[in-house]
Amino acid sequence: MEMRSEEAEETMQQQQVQVPPVLEEKKKKRVMVALDEHEGSFYALKWDLNNLFTTCDHGLGVDQQDVGIMIIVHVQLPFQHYIYPGPAGPAVYGNTSVMESVKKAQEHNSAILLSCAVQICEEKPTKVETVVLDGDPKEMICQAAEQTHPDILVVGSRGLSKLKRTFLGSVSDYCAHHVKCPILIVKPPK
Repeated sequence: MEMRSEEAEETMQQQQVQVPPVLEEKKKKRVMVALDEHEGSFYALKWDLNNLFTTCDHGLGVDQQDVGIMIIVHVQLPFQHYIYPGPAGPAVYGNTSVMESVKKAQEHNSAILLSCAVQICEEKPTKVETVVLDGDPKEMICQAAEQTHPDILVVGSRGLSKLKRTFLGSVSDYCAHHVKCPILIVKPPK
């Protein structure tokens, strides 16, 4: 009987996630999460909430300000003002009304994305800030991290193959090499 409880305790200890050292000593964490429309980034957000924003208040109540701040960053891709109709055709430039409607659709999609993220964050005692930026996601995430000074940057991974990463580029890989704060890349389960 005693042997089973020791095995269960050992299994629980193996399943516990080790908190990055940069966050162990801090009571009030400042975490930035990069979010896009892919499942991997939402998985990273949930992983972050479940593993980095945990409290042991035992029913005493914890003020949201005491646990930390989560900064959720979403980067909209820049809108191209031209369209290529085919492989041999010339570029066609969009008129002002088309560009405005596309820009409004981007803003609407960003608002929906961030409202879903904020709703997920309401489960944990943390203050949430949202930021929407325009530009290349790789560069803008690194720039936002430099300006907001988070304790750690959390990004999701789409699990691209080496070949796809080489040609398409990986935001998480770029951030890992260029951001000036610790970074945590969360891979979704297979």
